[in-house]
Amino acid sequence: MHRTKVEDTTGLRLHAIAIVEEAGFVPIGENDADEAIAILRNRSDIVLLFNDIHMPGSIDGLKLAHFVRDRWPPIKIIVVSGRMKLSKDELPPGGKFFAKPFETGRIISELRSMIAT
Repeated sequence: MHRTKVEDTTGLRLHAIAIVEEAGFVPIGENDADEAIAILRNRSDIVLLFNDIHMPGSIDGLKLAHFVRDRWPPIKIIVVSGRMKLSKDELPPGGKFFAKPFETGRIISELRSMIAT
């Protein structure tokens, strides 16, 4: 299985990719929201979006999450941020939010749980 993962800095992106791999999945790391959307348009095997709110590209990570939910409803969504906190009402339906710093084991557990459903 493949996962789309977008982060706002290279170090954080590499850490997130390692988390997805540790959870037992195959990550695809993009540099920005525009690349993520391009990949989603060209692939049908993406099942989860794991991204930061603050990221480069024409839209931020929260707008990307809502765009993905509207365009590809089956894709599961995890949004993270170290700069702000989101309420459930701000997330797309079914989306999950984790504030940084987060516990890696908790993210891995959530990834596995979301993909299993």
